[in-house]
Amino acid sequence: MDATITNVESNEKIWGGGNEPMGASYGKLMMWFFIVSDALTFSGFLAAYGFSRFKFIETWPLPDEVFTHFPFMHGVAAPMYYVALMTFILIFSSVTMVLAVDAGHQMKQRKVAFYMLLTIIGGLIFVGSQAWEWKNFIKGEYGAIETKGGSILQFVDASGKRLKLSDFAVQLPEDREQLKRSNGVWFMDEATLPTYSVEEVVAGFKANPNVLVRIETIYKGDEANKADKTLHPTLNKPKHKEILTREASEKRLETAVMVVEGANLKRNEYGNRLFADFFFFITGFHGFHVFSGVIINIIIFLNILLGTYERRGSYEMVEKVGLYWHFVDLVWVFVFTFFYLV
Repeated sequence: MDATITNVESNEKIWGGGNEPMGASYGKLMMWFFIVSDALTFSGFLAAYGFSRFKFIETWPLPDEVFTHFPFMHGVAAPMYYVALMTFILIFSSVTMVLAVDAGHQMKQRKVAFYMLLTIIGGLIFVGSQAWEWKNFIKGEYGAIETKGGSILQFVDASGKRLKLSDFAVQLPEDREQLKRSNGVWFMDEATLPTYSVEEVVAGFKANPNVLVRIETIYKGDEANKADKTLHPTLNKPKHKEILTREASEKRLETAVMVVEGANLKRNEYGNRLFADFFFFITGFHGFHVFSGVIINIIIFLNILLGTYERRGSYEMVEKVGLYWHFVDLVWVFVFTFFYLV
């Protein structure tokens, strides 16, 4: 039964119910409600990330040093290149979605199917790229040492170039046992044994006088370097981590407790562990949205091939899923800005 709203004074009928109170169908309206609520969720996550980064700004990893991989270019430093490519692919898939919606308005089934297929391919490439990026982030590239206080020690050569643990660590004739709480060391555990032990890294460090320790604190400037005698006087550059002198490096290594390779929810070779926590959670949450969108797009694509929307006389379902896809693309722009550019 339709509900009728009437102006009491003039007895004029204002709205007799139906499904277009805002010039939009019920399905579109509900999609907009979902998008607004989901946007508030992402806003909360990104705000939490921003507050955490501001609080730990001095030890926050530098994105240019974390996301340097590119497929089939092993060992070549390509900071942000692959992330930029991922972003372009996702934005381009939004363009193909617009073309699919426009073709639907013109009731051109073949064009709608073609552009939807391109959108699906773009979404699959993005999800696969994100999985590849996660794999490299989890595996790590250089390795580091964690101290008793939870600080991360990285290693560089005399010119300030990052060194992998394999570049200087030595193999010692020792039997290593995986650290577990059941072994009596209740505050330490390891998911898997690292490639090298702390002793092997320290021994390699002592055998190579050109190796220096780089701490996770961001460079403060020349005046700070002059005041702090533990910092190397020549290797620090803007937007780089502090490098210790050889003597200070040896002293800091005395507090080493474990080798860290890659990143997980507990430890992070790149710096502050909160960075990894937020990275996995926010990019994973967004990746789930993209994956869900791809599944929905595939269902819509099959319905297009079956002629479902031709028989209905409308491709509004394509337009509704297009709203969701554009939202997912827009959210990635903010995630990309927060994690990779700022």
